[in-house]
Amino acid sequence: MVSAHDAINTINEVYGAHQGFRALHAKGQFYAATFTAAPQAAALCRAAHLQGTPVPAYVRFSDGSGHPRARDPQQDVRGMAVSFRLPDGKGTDIVAQTAPRFPVRTPEAFLELTKAAGGAQRKPWLLPAFLSRHPKAVPALIANLLAGAVRPPRSFLDRAYYAIHAFKWIAPDGSERWVRYTWRAEHTDPANGSAKNRNANRLFDDLRERLETAPVRFTLEVQLAGQSDDPNDPTAVWGSDEHITAGTLEITGLDEERQRADAQGQIFVFDPTKLTDGIEASDDPILAFRAAAYSESAKRRATH
Repeated sequence: MVSAHDAINTINEVYGAHQGFRALHAKGQFYAATFTAAPQAAALCRAAHLQGTPVPAYVRFSDGSGHPRARDPQQDVRGMAVSFRLPDGKGTDIVAQTAPRFPVRTPEAFLELTKAAGGAQRKPWLLPAFLSRHPKAVPALIANLLAGAVRPPRSFLDRAYYAIHAFKWIAPDGSERWVRYTWRAEHTDPANGSAKNRNANRLFDDLRERLETAPVRFTLEVQLAGQSDDPNDPTAVWGSDEHITAGTLEITGLDEERQRADAQGQIFVFDPTKLTDGIEASDDPILAFRAAAYSESAKRRATH
């Protein structure tokens, strides 16, 4: 298996090594928020942040590339990372992006895809060559394009954010269900400006202007696996149509203190394997690899 060290080197080959910034999702902003779980979540999971008492949270929206000065109007996935701050002082995270389907099953294949997609402008044959070696990735990539996963949105609120991986929820009575998470914005008003706005920071400007007027809310939607749904394969399409609303995230404003601390070396890592009692990870190899990769990226940021 590829090492975390080699994985970050590969990503840096595509986007460059930018001192003090994440290897991917380099351009981003922290926000302060509060999450309040719905009763349905408490019935299915005993985790502390799902019991209905409001808990504080850090949220970070981002552009997906490794370029810290990426332009918001460019094609790219967008990220939404949430860290729920628990009563014991620890946290548990959900890391989500605008692509509803993950196209590959292994870290090695993901790095191949990153190189192919990142170099496609200069070497257009790279992506077809990748797809010839990984034909099972084609349906997922098509689904992501149809969902607008990389199409420049007018606002961070214009897209749903999918956490991709499955997690086991353990209920107060000990029963277990596998789940997947999706964040959906609760808004109806149009974004500020138009899709033709070429402002390099238009997504962050739009969110700042919204928050100056009122909080922004997202619903946490949870899909519960059926008996035939595979929790260990990030590329699997689940057939279950059983969903619940697990709670509401209210984002109240910029978290300038957290942003400043992160930039000054007090690095904060959003990690979907950072779990708490009542939630367990699957055997998904992509999920298992994330912790080491994030740790390697953070270590390199801290040395500059």
